[in-house]
Amino acid sequence: MRSEDGGPFNISEMIFHHTGDAHELDFQPLFTIPLPHWEPVHIGSLVVDLSPTKHVVFLILAAVLTFLLLKLASIGVARARREGRAPRGFAGFMEMFVLWVRQDMAIANIGHESGARYAPLVMTFFFFILICNILGLMPWGASPTGNLAVTGALAILAFLVIEIGGMLKLGFKGYMGTIFPKIPGMDGAMGLVMSVALAPIEILSKFVKPIALAIRLFGNMLAGHFVILSLFGIVFMFGSIEYFRWGIGTVTAAVVLGVMALELFVAFLQAYVFALLSAVFIGLMQHEH
Repeated sequence: MRSEDGGPFNISEMIFHHTGDAHELDFQPLFTIPLPHWEPVHIGSLVVDLSPTKHVVFLILAAVLTFLLLKLASIGVARARREGRAPRGFAGFMEMFVLWVRQDMAIANIGHESGARYAPLVMTFFFFILICNILGLMPWGASPTGNLAVTGALAILAFLVIEIGGMLKLGFKGYMGTIFPKIPGMDGAMGLVMSVALAPIEILSKFVKPIALAIRLFGNMLAGHFVILSLFGIVFMFGSIEYFRWGIGTVTAAVVLGVMALELFVAFLQAYVFALLSAVFIGLMQHEH
């Protein structure tokens, strides 16, 4: 097998081609769909390219699928309630997940008072990220969560909800207490000095949390694709050697199958971790202590 330019097969070229963003949808060896390219927008010295890319297309697809899954589930649950029975099939399966996210993630970590209010956001994080992760494991698919811009945008949204929600709940004085914490047992001038000294650390921690959310999700999803594609590359590297061809192909296929199963688990786990930690951070800001 050769690379796209006709040269010898290059694993790194294959990996970066399939994990990187592009201005086309690649369905090789069948066909390729070029995406429209728009003129960049100039904002002062800043040039912003708003042209759609492969990750943008799959991002929109994930959003549509998230909406359809939850909408169909809500229709099924509403029909079951009208008929006076428990939801069955797809509606019952989705209701189990929704109640799990609502009760065990949102309300358990944010509290009964505010948890129900933030449950739709936590639920959206979970299902949207899960679908984004799974799309990257489909044939010709792409995982938007393997793009740092996407995970960064999700983390910024979580950061704004955490901080603004905390300010609205605690008030200005209570919110400032999260920046200038009162040290138990330390009053007077020394307590004031310690509060001021801890302020930079508290401010830094507010930004570290969303950064950790973004990098954890991005790193785990990108690394998984790198491992799978690297294993596939072994088949092509040794495919020209007749003696190794069938043995390497069989062993690699078995290993890739196992890694794909692991990646399905990681896709679920990373959606769970992002949603859970978002709920934990929101809950921490809802209480002054």
